[in-house]
Amino acid sequence: MRSYLDLVVPVKRLERAKSRLVGAADGGIGDRRAHADLVVALALDTITAAAAADGVGDVVVVTSDPMLTAVLRTEGIRCVPEAEPGLNEAYRHGATMLGRHVGALQADLPALRTAELAAAIAAADGKRAFVPDRQGTGTTLLIAAAGEPLDPRFGVGSAQAHRASGAVELIGDWPSLRCDVDTEADLSVAAELGLGPRTAQRFRLSA
Repeated sequence: MRSYLDLVVPVKRLERAKSRLVGAADGGIGDRRAHADLVVALALDTITAAAAADGVGDVVVVTSDPMLTAVLRTEGIRCVPEAEPGLNEAYRHGATMLGRHVGALQADLPALRTAELAAAIAAADGKRAFVPDRQGTGTTLLIAAAGEPLDPRFGVGSAQAHRASGAVELIGDWPSLRCDVDTEADLSVAAELGLGPRTAQRFRLSA
């Protein structure tokens, strides 16, 4: 029987999320609502692409933001509130809601292609593994070995931390999976790959 990977995707409260992207949605003005709408778009494009990928079973979003929760639930996406503050704590909490084979995905991959995520999951082949970001220092996807704890080590230098934990580094032709977005420059790189529809609309409005 085929094994499916369940994914945890944490998202901060909108007023604290993606602070280096403030102004990217409105030509530098920095309107809070415009920024919140962009963060929601990033998350939605990431999560809907991930949920549609071959090899992905359940997806749970960990967030305590009421606006984001309402939007995601309208889209049929399961949300649970944070139990404790912190990114790694959110990943661990979300993993307890899922099955025996879990992964951690960042919520800022607006160009994500389902085929690339599916290829990375297949390449892991049931082993503990991770996909580094395009700079090679961060992590966009962490996969636990089947039946093992997730043991997330996100933060500065997470690629090395996950490598040191025994995770196999996966390097494939997966530019959209490696393109996380923290700055407007990152968003421009993602736009060259092809943004998801919601992010494309928000970023286009700022031009």
